[in-house]
Amino acid sequence: MSRAAEAFQRRLLPPLTALADNTYLAAIRAGMVAIVPLTIIGGVFLLAAHLPIPGWEGHLTTHFPILQVPVAATFGLLAVFVCFAIGYELGQRLGQDPAGSAMLATLNFLLLQLDAKGEALTFSGLGSAGLFTAIVIALVSVRVKKAFTDRNLVIRLPPGVPKIVAESFLSLAPMACLVAMFWALRFVLGLDLNQLIQAAFSPLVFALNTLPGILVYAFLVTLLWSVGINGDNAMDAIVAPIFLQYLADNVAAITQGLPAPYVTANGFFSTFVNVGGTGATLALALLLLRSPDPALRQVCRLSLPTQVFQINEPIFFGIPIVLNPLLMIPYVLNALLLTTGTYLLMQAGWIGRPFLNIPWTTPPIIGHYLVTGGDWRAALWGAISIGLAMLVYLPFARLLEFQRLRKAPAPAP
Repeated sequence: MSRAAEAFQRRLLPPLTALADNTYLAAIRAGMVAIVPLTIIGGVFLLAAHLPIPGWEGHLTTHFPILQVPVAATFGLLAVFVCFAIGYELGQRLGQDPAGSAMLATLNFLLLQLDAKGEALTFSGLGSAGLFTAIVIALVSVRVKKAFTDRNLVIRLPPGVPKIVAESFLSLAPMACLVAMFWALRFVLGLDLNQLIQAAFSPLVFALNTLPGILVYAFLVTLLWSVGINGDNAMDAIVAPIFLQYLADNVAAITQGLPAPYVTANGFFSTFVNVGGTGATLALALLLLRSPDPALRQVCRLSLPTQVFQINEPIFFGIPIVLNPLLMIPYVLNALLLTTGTYLLMQAGWIGRPFLNIPWTTPPIIGHYLVTGGDWRAALWGAISIGLAMLVYLPFARLLEFQRLRKAPAPAP
């Protein structure tokens, strides 16, 4: 191992590992994963309304508003579901009543979405525009509930009372405190927390839809994976809300007949960059399928079926790529190459931008086609991407084979 790799592992690996295991970030990750089925359902109805068939939308003129209802019920209420899911997950992790924690967080979030007179909910804040508010409110609400519980500032009923009733009263004191606090901020002081929180995150929101910003993200994800940390999971708590917001805004634009505004929406990285797994390792498996080294050949043959579904741990740890300077280089380079190529093609309008949420295990090429709503050019780029990744891996794969065969013991006479 090189000195640089040793220094990275000794000095940066522990804090990065701690970051990946952080309770609050883990709750955000889990909460974002929990709402994926909702976005898939909304995406199915959106696709049904916008099938890439000439004249399709014209035939649906009378039914188009009805098809938009599930889209509005999922993407239009995205922040509400996120707040509930994160509140539930964090409550569970902090030893609080999960359902009570989720309800508390959602109550406070909805309180902030009332108009200045407190008479009606502001619908725009319930969707993608309220995502960061939902996350912050969920974390604050459950943490305050935990603080009240730790200091015994709660109402405890006698042991004979049913558990569900006792747990509901445990939330009463922190609920009263939090409702009073958020009510005062919103209606007494007149603070628009949605706007303030959105402004605080706006630099990151802007950066991740630029080529330099998404390249930095791609580099960090693959670098973390290279030293044995799940880079996607470590970064997801930070970037998943942003990518989901991009996706929701793309959905809103497509629904109104406008072009999708965001390139790096949810699905950009998982589909177009992680071809066959992070680092496009499907290409490496294809290269080594007939390797003269029996161990490499066996690992690739065993890992290929899972890599078709974007799961690359068998080849990643079997060759291995982790902490292997020879393969770490093309591993990172492929992520940067595919990020750049895809971004430029989408920016130029040569392939469609993501506006449908699909499972991350969807096979390459099929995933490229679906995530862009049926763009055959995106599917073609998916096939080309695998070929490009193979070219990047090729010299390193051959050098790896040479090194392994040279070290192999000579056959017995």
